[in-house]
Amino acid sequence: MFNGAISSSRQSSLMSEYASLMGDAVLRHRARVAEHSARLEAEFASRIKSEFIANMSHELRTPLNSIIGFSKLIAEQAARPLAPGESEEYAGLIQDAAGHLLAIINDILDISKLQSGKFQLNTRELGVDEVLRPCVAGLKLFADNADVALISEIGESLPEVSADSVKLRQVFTNLVTNAIKFTPPGGTVRVTARTAGDGVVVVAIADTGVGMTEEEIRVAVTPFGQVDGGKNRWREGTGLGLPIAEALVRLHGGILSIESAKGAGTTVSVALPTAAQQVASGATAESNHAAAAVALAVVQDLAHPR
Repeated sequence: MFNGAISSSRQSSLMSEYASLMGDAVLRHRARVAEHSARLEAEFASRIKSEFIANMSHELRTPLNSIIGFSKLIAEQAARPLAPGESEEYAGLIQDAAGHLLAIINDILDISKLQSGKFQLNTRELGVDEVLRPCVAGLKLFADNADVALISEIGESLPEVSADSVKLRQVFTNLVTNAIKFTPPGGTVRVTARTAGDGVVVVAIADTGVGMTEEEIRVAVTPFGQVDGGKNRWREGTGLGLPIAEALVRLHGGILSIESAKGAGTTVSVALPTAAQQVASGATAESNHAAAAVALAVVQDLAHPR
């Protein structure tokens, strides 16, 4: 009996030791995985930061050089008189460059406020169409100059949403502008708005442009991320339009989703809870996001039947 007790004690001790070793091994493995993930995230953030600094240098210098160059020509008229109409032309170019520069600075300030949680919305009940229609109309000339067909299919009796009209227009302007910019000549950008699910309005911007891979989508929604980060990229931009749009949509209790395939175009969908839905759900972010997510799933299932 004494030997049996010793054997049992040894077995229990071995089991305890084995469990301890297994626990330590699991903890070490988890630590390695966490360290690896953190390193990858840090490398990704570092790459985005480096690309942002390089791209931002170009984005800021281009309009600044235009302002300096053309204003210098106007200032030196005494020494080198300008031809009739040149002063007005140069002044217009300076104004365009200054407007572009201001837009870049505003985007940087917006993303900083959004990331710090200090961004405030001025909400009121409004129809999505009263923001979306003028937005599409205002970008018609831009689309025509790019030889891109801009088509709108906006429902007539859309329910009202509780939103900041200025910021909601900023969302749609960013998304439609991006769609036009990344659609080659002869392509199409289609803007639709409809009611989906219970108490949700879905606006979709679909283009026949270059499209993105999953990795490129991840870069595109990262602040300052550039899908084409090279100096010779074929489209200008700070890489802030899409992240700002996504953050503003979430502030409105909605969800922004992206469906894309390389070479087959991109569809960006914005699901916003109606004013009635927000009242019924107590206007909590969780309930609004949940309703928007369900509505988006319904719309995507209808668009891509199995």
